[in-house]
Amino acid sequence: MQDAARAIGVQILVTRAVAESDFEPVFATLVRERAGALLVNSDVFFTSRRDQIVTLAARHALPVMSAWREYPLAGGLVSYGPSLLAAFRQIGLYTGKILKGAKPADLPVVQPTAFELVINLRTAKSLGLDVPLHLQQLADEVIE
Repeated sequence: MQDAARAIGVQILVTRAVAESDFEPVFATLVRERAGALLVNSDVFFTSRRDQIVTLAARHALPVMSAWREYPLAGGLVSYGPSLLAAFRQIGLYTGKILKGAKPADLPVVQPTAFELVINLRTAKSLGLDVPLHLQQLADEVIE
């Protein structure tokens, strides 16, 4: 991500949080450094605390992006990542194969092929952002 950002002249500020008590200081750093947005790691620690993260982001007028659709559903701006529904289907298929006698070691490793884009227009409006119509049309879900 750092390489891609440098290629387009964007600076990435990496912050770390390992406990809920780290969120306030991280947001203080983001505000002090004038961050333009927050990209949240797709870690269960952060996802389970998405409401707190989205609330802090709204307080500081920071757009939140993540790989998981739960973020825009909670008030974040946008998510783009693997479809969990498709992943669960794949888990079911693999489970069925194993129950029918397939050896797990013989099954191929599968990477996601279905991705979904979710945009929260209410959040965009509250942040004073315009989401281009063509991006809305590409989205799998638009929250109005």
